[in-house]
Amino acid sequence: MGAVPSDIDIARAAKKKPIFEIGAKLGIPADSFVPYGHDKAKISPDFIAAQKGRPDGRLILVTAINPTPAGEGKTTTTVGLGDGLNRIGKRAIICVREPSLGPCFGVKGGAAGGGYAQVVPMEDINLHFTGDFHAITSAHNLLSAMVDNHIYWGNALDLDLRRITWKRVMDMNDRALRQIVGPLGGVSNGFARETGFDITVASEIMAILCLATDLGDLEARLGAIIVGYRRDRTPVFARDLKADGAMAVLLKDAMQPNLVQTLENNPAFVHGGPFANIAHGCNSVVATQTALKLADYVVTEAGFGADLGAEKFFDIKCRKAGLSPSAAVIVATVRALKMNGGVAKPDLSVENVEALRAGCVNLGRHIENLKKFGVPVVVAINHFSSDTQAEVDAVKAYAAALGVDAILCRHWAEGSAGIEDLARRVVEIVEGGAANFRPLYADDLPLFTKIERVAREIYRAGEVTAERSVLEQLRSWEEQGYGHLPVCIAKTQYSFSTNPDLLGAPSGHVVPVREVRLSAGAGFVVAITGEIRTMPGLPRAPSAERIRLNAEGHVEGLF
Repeated sequence: MGAVPSDIDIARAAKKKPIFEIGAKLGIPADSFVPYGHDKAKISPDFIAAQKGRPDGRLILVTAINPTPAGEGKTTTTVGLGDGLNRIGKRAIICVREPSLGPCFGVKGGAAGGGYAQVVPMEDINLHFTGDFHAITSAHNLLSAMVDNHIYWGNALDLDLRRITWKRVMDMNDRALRQIVGPLGGVSNGFARETGFDITVASEIMAILCLATDLGDLEARLGAIIVGYRRDRTPVFARDLKADGAMAVLLKDAMQPNLVQTLENNPAFVHGGPFANIAHGCNSVVATQTALKLADYVVTEAGFGADLGAEKFFDIKCRKAGLSPSAAVIVATVRALKMNGGVAKPDLSVENVEALRAGCVNLGRHIENLKKFGVPVVVAINHFSSDTQAEVDAVKAYAAALGVDAILCRHWAEGSAGIEDLARRVVEIVEGGAANFRPLYADDLPLFTKIERVAREIYRAGEVTAERSVLEQLRSWEEQGYGHLPVCIAKTQYSFSTNPDLLGAPSGHVVPVREVRLSAGAGFVVAITGEIRTMPGLPRAPSAERIRLNAEGHVEGLF
């Protein structure tokens, strides 16, 4: 029996079609493309604007249980389901998020799917792609430079150096930059102050690009960014620095969705939005809305487990963009559920139905949570070769007891042929019209009450704590007219709690809110909980150690 090909080997062997042929399937004329080589292109804003009168297709969310080192395969299942829908004769597009360089060289590796359910060109998508993240980084740091330059030349806006909230960003994990002091070196370099870096995907500009509907909306949102406060606590905006126009120029091309293809030559938009643990973790509104005009079914994903990505997809993206999803798919694996049941990673290939049933509580919690949004749910069991029939049957029985189907999917090994059953069930659910989408909380609730609502209803916390300064800051924003905004909670992705080691379905725990940030341009309030960081660090043995060029000049180690 031959060796199983790696994801990168499969992607490299793909028989790609010219991107113009992929676009032609969607009715996109050649003059509406901005090509980046032969296999990827951006879609022009004029073409996107011309689609606004067309009816929308149906939107399907793919989410997952909490991630574990055992693997879940949310992006793989998103790609597979899109291929599966096309296989059974439906006109479908997938909308997924762009990978960040931080995880690619850190711990996760690539993020373009896996096996025979991938988007290609996989190496390009994972490494620089069309430069969107670099444009976001440049626009963000342009504003940072203009803040310090304004202070250097006299500080006419009277910014309080102790209350500058705008940091710098870079698209790489680098814990050494979390907290720094600069500029140093004397009068010619400016005034020393404490600052720091976030990773690019945590930038408010990333969120703005993902939530803006067109270039005019983009520039208005950029202008609404708050960079800091005066001594009287009044905000200073990016538009006060006259930075919004230049930032919009840098982001002009990045706003255009990227069209690529799956291994089965079906269309895929890859645009914006990873990291649902510290950001809202969804692909761009422009990509999703455009796809809905061009297809009958649009399959999209939201980052990490449903407690993070799905909640933010529903409460932020759908609320802001007026989207109404028709179904949700929760991805689970037998291996990950056994890990939630206490099985160590080296033992996951051994049948253990008892531990599996114990770990199914994590899946059950997510099922219960998603039902609160009025969206019908189906479970995708992402198959691994070590799964036994008894284990698969146990997952199906557990889901059935909650009134939900769990369907075994073999798309990693078989492509669309291995996920037909899920595709047909999704179509049945969508055409059944049972969806009655509603956000978890109303706009007019106080900000801290919104945080509590998510923590209690989704995380099942017993208490939410915050220092007086945090509560006073939230009240101040409410007085300034920001009380109607949704909340974006930054929390570990590994647990419903803020303790990454607490697996399964914990309840009654405490969620400590240590910091809040106002993303006035993006249109939400970020609440940072526990020990989560907006600039990750590299692990002891980062993926970068294994990534290299081989003798043929091909990338190795990226997966």
